[in-house]
Amino acid sequence: MAKTKRNAKRERRIEMEILVETYSAEDEAMAWYNYLEEKLHFPFRATCMVERVISPLRKGGRVEVVGIAPNKECWHEMFVEIPWDGRRLGVPLAQLKPVVRTDKNTKEAIADWHYWVDREYTL
Repeated sequence: MAKTKRNAKRERRIEMEILVETYSAEDEAMAWYNYLEEKLHFPFRATCMVERVISPLRKGGRVEVVGIAPNKECWHEMFVEIPWDGRRLGVPLAQLKPVVRTDKNTKEAIADWHYWVDREYTL
């Protein structure tokens, strides 16, 4: 069962602005990737909301997000890059919440992705 209550306005925007003319999971993945690539303004600071087995981040930890991961890494989940041990590491965008001073477009795009994930939609 979805964790987030249905939001008709957000659903409509996702359907009409992000996923318009998508016909497969691959199309949806590319549509989300292109939307996030356009809307996210880097760098921005974020807080880890939840720990994941696939990520080294700890709940409550703060990171600087410096880019979106290459599209070949984002076929089933959206990843962003953070500096880690002298290189860039991809972490799930669903794991991160932007801090207060993040710009409006970045916050809205992240909220859209969180909504999509929380409603248990998949790519």
